[in-house]
Amino acid sequence: MGSLIPFQDLNLYPDHASTGTSTTTVTLIPKIEPKPEPLDEPLHSPFEKQPFSPNPNPNFPQPNTPISDPNSNSVPNNSLTQCDNLSSDESNVYSEFYRISELFRTAFAKRLQRFGDVDVLDPDSRAIVPVSDENQLSTVVVSPRRKYNQRSSELVRVTDLGIEDQRYFRDIVRRTRMVYDSIRISSMTEDDKRRCLGPVRKTRGDLKAAALMRDCGLWLNRDKRIVGSIPGVHIGDVFFFRMELCVVGLHGQPQAGIDYVPASQSSNGEPIATSVIVSGGYEDDEDAGDVIVYTGHGGQDKNSRQCVHQKLEGGNLALERSMHYGIEVRVMRGFKYEGSASGKVYVYDGLYKIIDSWFDVGKSGFGVYKFKLIRMDNQLEMGSATLRFAENLRTRPLVARPVGYISLDISMKKENVPVFLYNDIDNDHEPVYYEYTSSIVFPPFVYQQVGSGTGCDCVLGCVDDCFCAMKNGGEFPYEHNGILLRGKPLIFECGPHCRCPPTCRNRVSQKGVRNRFEVFRSRETGWGVRSLDLIQAGSFICEYTGVVLTREQAQLFTMNGDSLVYPNRFAERWAEWGDLSQVFSDYMRPAYPSIPPLDFAMDVSRMRNVACYMSHSSTPNVLVQFVLYDHNSVSFPHLMLFAMENIPPLRELSLDYGVADEWTGKLPICN
Repeated sequence: MGSLIPFQDLNLYPDHASTGTSTTTVTLIPKIEPKPEPLDEPLHSPFEKQPFSPNPNPNFPQPNTPISDPNSNSVPNNSLTQCDNLSSDESNVYSEFYRISELFRTAFAKRLQRFGDVDVLDPDSRAIVPVSDENQLSTVVVSPRRKYNQRSSELVRVTDLGIEDQRYFRDIVRRTRMVYDSIRISSMTEDDKRRCLGPVRKTRGDLKAAALMRDCGLWLNRDKRIVGSIPGVHIGDVFFFRMELCVVGLHGQPQAGIDYVPASQSSNGEPIATSVIVSGGYEDDEDAGDVIVYTGHGGQDKNSRQCVHQKLEGGNLALERSMHYGIEVRVMRGFKYEGSASGKVYVYDGLYKIIDSWFDVGKSGFGVYKFKLIRMDNQLEMGSATLRFAENLRTRPLVARPVGYISLDISMKKENVPVFLYNDIDNDHEPVYYEYTSSIVFPPFVYQQVGSGTGCDCVLGCVDDCFCAMKNGGEFPYEHNGILLRGKPLIFECGPHCRCPPTCRNRVSQKGVRNRFEVFRSRETGWGVRSLDLIQAGSFICEYTGVVLTREQAQLFTMNGDSLVYPNRFAERWAEWGDLSQVFSDYMRPAYPSIPPLDFAMDVSRMRNVACYMSHSSTPNVLVQFVLYDHNSVSFPHLMLFAMENIPPLRELSLDYGVADEWTGKLPICN
């Protein structure tokens, strides 16, 4: 296993660290003022009812906010006064105090908490500031709430991760993100159902998913504050929502652009920054990729215009202290991206060192703090740079990469979009020698079971109680944008005998490929597949095609040494997508509709498609989902592939074949 190293004692300055002599430092208690990101929407919980509440979501307290203890001696809501030992004059005084306190809280508490001037224990409490236990009165009403573990202030660095350790942490991050996406998508689908019954308030699925996961203790990296890389998070990983960064522990602030350990929690009384988000929201920011001039927080009005001088406090002071101690920071870039679930995307670009800081006059004429960040060496290419390069490949492939393309469409227009073939390693052109088929080839007898009148009668589009919904267990497998809600043993899509239009929400995988793919040659994995588009988790990718053989035919092919693909050997990764057993104790794995054991093989020695070149992985980013739509033989389903996570452009796609070649880790057909 890797090593979890406690960070160096920050009470020792670098020039004294080697000798062990301490230097007296001045304890700085800065005013905590997060840097708001102008591109982000205000963080409001779907459960918010009180517009003036300092913490709008009672089930989702803000980070670093003290939480009331449900086991404390607070009086329940039905007991407003237990002051029998107080005189009537004293009771009147305290009643007047609570009335004034309530007026004050209503008018100012939300604003004060935003800038960190006060800590609010609970939105239902009558106190603005924390009160010591010995001074608390039993008349204070505190609603019972779950006591969350506050985020740790202990700085550690994770080092020396082996291959198995990396796979372990990657799998944890992947599963956590799947839970997040499943809850978010399901909550939006439930909103759509309620909206059909009448007007309802639209909820933020990203906030609801984060709140529910925090209730269940599923946020990662809360027990330690990690300096440097987060185990299981790779450079280039993309996120559609800020709250997802909090869930995986990459950046702990829902809105603030600087994540740091506050001075009040730091071991030496100084704030320490651990990560920043660069979104271009500050006019004085300069982003050259490997070099960033980052503008500090504060001094902006509600229209994101600089209106006062910035101060060296909070996140600004934390960045300065991280520079002083030589502590690297993680950098995420946020920008608008067409096709994103939120209209924006956040990409992790690696580690940067803060090498300089100064106070300067900004473009608006007000003083701002600036920090120069330099990207550290020996890291993978920045994810944001890869996104820009992939955009050029989609539009001008021969200009972006003049050398290496063998074909600009090996599908010969059989797919909706071209499939590129690229090899700048050797002279192998093998994929062009196969006949490309965009759909699996079944034996003729499979279609003999198709009968008339077996489809739905939905003319304008399928509804929740139609015939096809009932075949799927009473619910549709996809949401309105075609995202898979949760995996099942088998999915019934609307077929040729259904009256619904091609735009029906239950016709997803049968529409074919929508993303632009590239079959490429790699020194490490042989032939592989990558996308030129950003693929959202739960999206359909393509079908795994070939010629279906019965058991007898497969045995003959095996005797001749031909390589076959056996659908029954694919790992049941579909069960992981939408698995909410960690959130709901009564969750049951879908068992309907069920299918018998698949007793056929696929020959890809003559006819195949892009899916046949996907690599094998024990931690894949693609799953196999069995689907029926053009016939009713459950023994011969289509093998449809869906994304298990957000897949950035130019990242290799991988499947869990179940049984792989022991020498290469890939099926023989892909070598």
